Amino acid sequence: MSLKKLEKLSQAANTYKAILNAMEEWVVIVDHQAKIFFINRPYARFLGVKAEDVKGKKVTDVIENTRMHITVQTGQAERLSFQKILGSNMIASRFPIVDQGEVIGAVGTVIFHDTHEWKQINSHIKALLAEQDFQYQKSIASDKVNTGANFHLNDIIGDSQVMKSLSAKVTQVASGDVTVLIRGESGTGKELYAHAIHQLSDRAEFPFIKVNCAAIPENLLESELFGYEEGAFTGAKKGGKPGKFQLANGGTLFLDEIGDLPLLMQAKLLRVLQDREVESVGGIGSTPLNIRLITATHRPLESLIESGDFREDLYYRINVVAIDLPPLRERREDIAKLADFFLQKLSRRTGRRAPKLTVQALTAMLAYNWPGNIRELENVMEAAFYTSHDRKIPLSLLPTQLSHTESLSPQSHAPLGIMPPAGSLKDQLNAAERNIIKMALIECGDNRTKAAKQLGISKSTFYEKLDKHGIS
Repeated sequence: MSLKKLEKLSQAANTYKAILNAMEEWVVIVDHQAKIFFINRPYARFLGVKAEDVKGKKVTDVIENTRMHITVQTGQAERLSFQKILGSNMIASRFPIVDQGEVIGAVGTVIFHDTHEWKQINSHIKALLAEQDFQYQKSIASDKVNTGANFHLNDIIGDSQVMKSLSAKVTQVASGDVTVLIRGESGTGKELYAHAIHQLSDRAEFPFIKVNCAAIPENLLESELFGYEEGAFTGAKKGGKPGKFQLANGGTLFLDEIGDLPLLMQAKLLRVLQDREVESVGGIGSTPLNIRLITATHRPLESLIESGDFREDLYYRINVVAIDLPPLRERREDIAKLADFFLQKLSRRTGRRAPKLTVQALTAMLAYNWPGNIRELENVMEAAFYTSHDRKIPLSLLPTQLSHTESLSPQSHAPLGIMPPAGSLKDQLNAAERNIIKMALIECGDNRTKAAKQLGISKSTFYEKLDKHGIS
């Protein structure tokens, strides 16, 4: 190979050296003899070498299970193939560097540093795809028939910072098989998150089985969870019946209100989780289990442990990853969007045009504490929808507890529309401006020209403020 071509390779590597060292992806460049010409710092750091020390060495002497030398020999690219390095399964790609028809080297990249990272990216991509309406509708129809999971992450309404952080955590944990405990007050949407985790996991095409532990009589719980054999007890069906664990095999089992599970059943559940097998009532053999467990509760399990009503060993078994759902009063900036969502949902169901909340009504809703959370908000919107006239929902149509400041919490005894102090003055002013813009949009039926006119600002200024606050 001519010196001129080597100089080209050197010039290209030096030009992009700073960029390649700044990348999270690992990069290695070899010359026509498969000797290392450049390796970026993150890759060298992982290998436990100094980039300068390995320059000029054969790539096969530095990187375990490499195929860079083969890429140089064949001139053929290899995309997204497994490569085991220092005990970890990674996903690497290799591309020949060609100049005037001659292979003068090759560049290799490791994009995913282990298979767990690839699964996390896979879950993230699933979440993005679910945002597209057409694919979303198709998956909803399919999932309802085949798996029992009906909700995706983008079914959960809210663009507050706490909700964005929560969505990021759900996407992160969904890819693995880790056991998840979802905690939150009644009405915060715990079941929706269980559905979303299943939909983003590798088990998405397998069953999603849910059980409300508080809704099944204690004497039926064992047979409902573990199934029974024919003749196991009086009234048992001919041929027996599989339990929820058997039905969920291969997929996800969601135990809602786990805090209401009787102590005797807690012991049996713990045994099943430890042994990863289940024996039906009246059965003589066990069935191996391959399930992901998600549980949820609104009860303080730590207090139940202290009072002897919940087993501590079961608590540690189910509380591997905890997801805490915020109450609605801690995400007030989502109230306007949630209210409009419920009104539009009723509109689609009834064929009637959705009414709009007046500023006074929405201001009262923003100040209210919502002890029943999102479920209470949905009920309030349904009542207002059916009793509204002239496509408006005034304050008078809301329940009395929303229209009287006396019903608010001590933190909310300020005039309606004034939120409890939080953050710097700048943060509070931005939050107030954002809420005012949202209220104007709702009152004007999402007509931005009318909303700008109502607020007494130009249309261009209004659009600038929409961008500033991330209002779409």
